[in-house]
Amino acid sequence: MLYQADIRVDGDRPWDIRVHNDEFYARALAGGTLALGESYLDGWWDCDALDEFFFRAARAGVGRQIRLNLRMIVSIVQSILFNLQTKVRAKQVGREHYDLGNDFFESMLGPYMQYSCAYFRATSDLEEAQKLKLDLIARKLGLKHGMRLLDIGCGWGGLAKFAAEQYGCSVVGITISREQKIYAETACRGLPVEIRLQDYRDISESFDRVVSVGMMEHVGYKNYRHYMETARRCLNADGLFLCHTIAGTESITLSDPWLAKYIFPNSMLPSAAQATKAAEGLFVLEDVHNFGADYDKTLMAWERNFRASWPLFSDHFGERFFRMWRYYLLSCAGSFRARGIQLFQFVFSNDGLLNGYTTVR
Repeated sequence: MLYQADIRVDGDRPWDIRVHNDEFYARALAGGTLALGESYLDGWWDCDALDEFFFRAARAGVGRQIRLNLRMIVSIVQSILFNLQTKVRAKQVGREHYDLGNDFFESMLGPYMQYSCAYFRATSDLEEAQKLKLDLIARKLGLKHGMRLLDIGCGWGGLAKFAAEQYGCSVVGITISREQKIYAETACRGLPVEIRLQDYRDISESFDRVVSVGMMEHVGYKNYRHYMETARRCLNADGLFLCHTIAGTESITLSDPWLAKYIFPNSMLPSAAQATKAAEGLFVLEDVHNFGADYDKTLMAWERNFRASWPLFSDHFGERFFRMWRYYLLSCAGSFRARGIQLFQFVFSNDGLLNGYTTVR
């Protein structure tokens, strides 16, 4: 399988792997992506360019050649029988991931604190590309002074702050992370911005615009319809809803097991079909924009920032975390580079704009 992907064992190219434990092969074949990642954390193998390793493996379809094992089957059955993203379970990703530390995320993400895909147009600078992404969202929504904006999954408040400062909007942002709420309230102090620690299912107010960036990945397939119903319920008759989400190329009901265990518990990627199916009968789809290739650049910039700032956090997190975090960022970068994962922005209206929607790029 590695040969098909032009990956050599103990080769001298950056994407070749060095195997330190011969039990690695049986472990990876038996346990799939979870075992592959855990064996890396355990130091059983190394690679100088993990992003290139995963790019080649993904393009060659290596993952599709791994057979289902008992653990995978149990996980699939659980995802069918149970709602893994209930209000109680949804808080887990806040505690275990987003509450790792605001200083940690700030060192990686930069001043806009955007933990989502940047928009690299006529720039290679992460900060500028994130600003372009924020302005792209504002222009797609047609934000104007005095509008009331709901930000579902507001993160550290970067978009709320931008909309208030640059477009004169009043904003309500909701998050399930206590650390994000603390940071966002400080960042937006003095602006017409309210940050709430609240589940999206509990909000029922009227807004001129609704936006959700990097949130649908945490909703779960059993709740996609409820998520869309919430946006519809909160949106004024002539409003617009923008949903910015990572998406897979196939409809699934289960997350990648390694990412679910170590990075984003209870999360999964929707497909474009699942997103639009959930909106069927609720919204008119006005615009779809895929700039998933930009996520490769975003992740590589985050990884460089993470590596540069690591001495500040090494004593607190330890070497195993260092390997885990780089594996997370670089494996995702390689997957986006291989175009196996996409980044969509959907723009929805309630009943269709009478004069049509002007596409913004």
